[in-house]
Amino acid sequence: MGEPHPLLAFFLDAADNRFPPTDGRVTVLPPLPAGLECSVAFTGHAVVATALTDEAVHAQSPDGFGESLSADFLRHLAGPTGWIDVIDATLTARGAGGPPRLAQLTDADDHPRVRHARRLRSNVRVHGDERGLITLADGLAGRREVSIELHRTQDSSRGYGRSLLSDALSLVPEGEPVFAAVSPGNARSLRAFLACGFTPIGSEVLLSPEQRG
Repeated sequence: MGEPHPLLAFFLDAADNRFPPTDGRVTVLPPLPAGLECSVAFTGHAVVATALTDEAVHAQSPDGFGESLSADFLRHLAGPTGWIDVIDATLTARGAGGPPRLAQLTDADDHPRVRHARRLRSNVRVHGDERGLITLADGLAGRREVSIELHRTQDSSRGYGRSLLSDALSLVPEGEPVFAAVSPGNARSLRAFLACGFTPIGSEVLLSPEQRG
């Protein structure tokens, strides 16, 4: 196995409530594997993983107070035709361990949530039951990530999302961190994650830049 991407240390530190200095600065790191890049915002400090030079990044005057996620800066990173994902809230929780409370699924390869996970992540595992499914995978910078989707969105009002997430934490060894990227506008999902003990640590966006000469 190769060395972990340096961004992983930022996430693991944040999971332990150790954050970068609140100095308004931007740390520039090498790009992610598979042609991906990202911009991650913590409180008062941003981290950008990109193939651009430090000078090219700072020439756009990003900062750690929000500008690192501005539309103009993200378009500069991606280039005119590059792909920019949505901006998500970054959340973290700890595994519960114990006996697994969700069965592994082997017939969900065509599910949109699973296809999306496998496009951006590696070592994707799918678990679920009649409520819905979750994916566990190695995601951004190699961190362990969880995502969730109910079979019927109306079931969220019955607490199925919370119970499914709670069961998903049994699949993570006790005390080990797990991360999730949740759209801030998806209020039901965000409330479910918060109710299950997930804590916000920042915000992030993935992008895939156009090929640079």
